[in-house]
Amino acid sequence: MYLVFLRFSSNKAMASEFMTSHKEWIARGIDEGVFLVVGSLQPALGGAVIAHGIPRAQLEARVAEDPFVVNDVVKPQVFELSPAKTDPRLAFLLP
Repeated sequence: MYLVFLRFSSNKAMASEFMTSHKEWIARGIDEGVFLVVGSLQPALGGAVIAHGIPRAQLEARVAEDPFVVNDVVKPQVFELSPAKTDPRLAFLLP
């Protein structure tokens, strides 16, 4: 499982220009079962994604295709999380 942080860069003002294509990128990740949760980092710091079921190299390649990343609206960081215990509803995340 991965936590992806997409923190705004100094080009934050360009976000509206690429928002539609960024949302399409998010929708593909959800439709393909890679993104489990997507949301905003508050207060207005950027966004975050919880991803699962994909090798890290493939996830990093996918993140690199985000129009916000391509156009330097955000700076991505990918962290791997190895779940040790979950609520029963999230047991599918355990190794």
